[in-house]
Amino acid sequence: MRVYLDDERQAPPGWRQVRWPEEAISLLKTEAVREISLDHDLGDDARGTGFDVLLWIEETVATSDFDPPVIQVHTANPPARNRMTTAVSTINRLAERCRGAD
Repeated sequence: MRVYLDDERQAPPGWRQVRWPEEAISLLKTEAVREISLDHDLGDDARGTGFDVLLWIEETVATSDFDPPVIQVHTANPPARNRMTTAVSTINRLAERCRGAD
C-alpha cells in the first residue's frame, strides 16, 4: 500500500489518501505500507503534522523490529521540508544499523 498524507492535495492514482497523522500511523502499524508521502502542515497542529509520523517511525524502528517504508516528503513548507528530510535520513541510517544487527 502507498499512503499519501495531505489535507488539501489529492493523492495521486494508486495512493491511499489520509488527512491526519493518526490515520497514517494506524496504517503503518499494519506493516502493509510500502511507501508513504508526507505533507507537514495539515491545517490543525493540535492534531499533528507530517513530522509527527516521522517521529513515530523513528521511535518504532529504534524500539521494535519495524522495517520502515520508502518515505517521501512533499510539503511546500521549506523549513519543515529540511527538518523532515533530515529525519528521513536518520530513520534510514537507523534502519540500516538495525538490519545489520540481524
